[in-house]
Amino acid sequence: MYKIVNKRQLNATVTMLEIEAPLVARKAQPGQFIIFRIDEFGERVPLTIAAHDKEKGTVTIIFNNVGKSTKMLGQMEVGDALADFVGPLGVPTEMEGLKKVLIVGGGTGNALAYPIANGMHKAGIEVDMIAGYRTKEIVILEDELKNSCTNLYLMTDDGTYGEKGFTTVKLKELLDTGKDYDAVVAVGPPMMMKFVCEATKPYNIKTIASLTAIMIDGTGMCGGCRITVGGERKFVCVDGPEFDGHLVDWDELIKRGTFYRDQEQEANKHVCRITGGVRQHG
Repeated sequence: MYKIVNKRQLNATVTMLEIEAPLVARKAQPGQFIIFRIDEFGERVPLTIAAHDKEKGTVTIIFNNVGKSTKMLGQMEVGDALADFVGPLGVPTEMEGLKKVLIVGGGTGNALAYPIANGMHKAGIEVDMIAGYRTKEIVILEDELKNSCTNLYLMTDDGTYGEKGFTTVKLKELLDTGKDYDAVVAVGPPMMMKFVCEATKPYNIKTIASLTAIMIDGTGMCGGCRITVGGERKFVCVDGPEFDGHLVDWDELIKRGTFYRDQEQEANKHVCRITGGVRQHG
């Protein structure tokens, strides 16, 4: 069992949990993820490792309370425990040869971008970051991001905080002013990442996309997270989660990501908390 040792609500729907998982914490690296299961009845859900502490033996995850399992996870409190917490999974972020990087995060994707920015910053890489949100009320991790970047450009769609505009507008502005980056890293909703990759292509800048996908076993056996990159079949769980964004078949990825939307909406009608723990029922 994997005990929750700390809980923090980042905004109305985004939660941060620190989990006791010493074996995972010992080997975790930026860019990797875990798969959790609340109990023996739960589904397996992948989440990016937001932080880890080898000395304490803990791993921090950040998630949006939108699906059935994440809503149930968000109802859990300090002292409760998860049945499964498997990881670290996936290929760590490649940092070799990088000196200056621009990271573009969107919405909850900024929680995924944070460990990448922090890891690169600690490795001595100069990091600029564009963090985009719809509005001020959902801004998360502002202080943490500032401490992981040389320059943080905070954007809101409605202009209620930071600069007004989309992340891609700021991206083009920086590139047009002659900012010289070794790579751009996109983390966020697939549509946003697609537009980031389209924006960087004319500048011939290496662009890495950190992908999320429907996933079950995390070993490449189930094939649920398959994608097409450069005309070849890849699996997000074992080949990724980071890929050359200019080679990703974004239309296929976006279509597959909505395949189970109706079933997810139906499952959300049956979320409850039962005395003694959170249980999944049907």
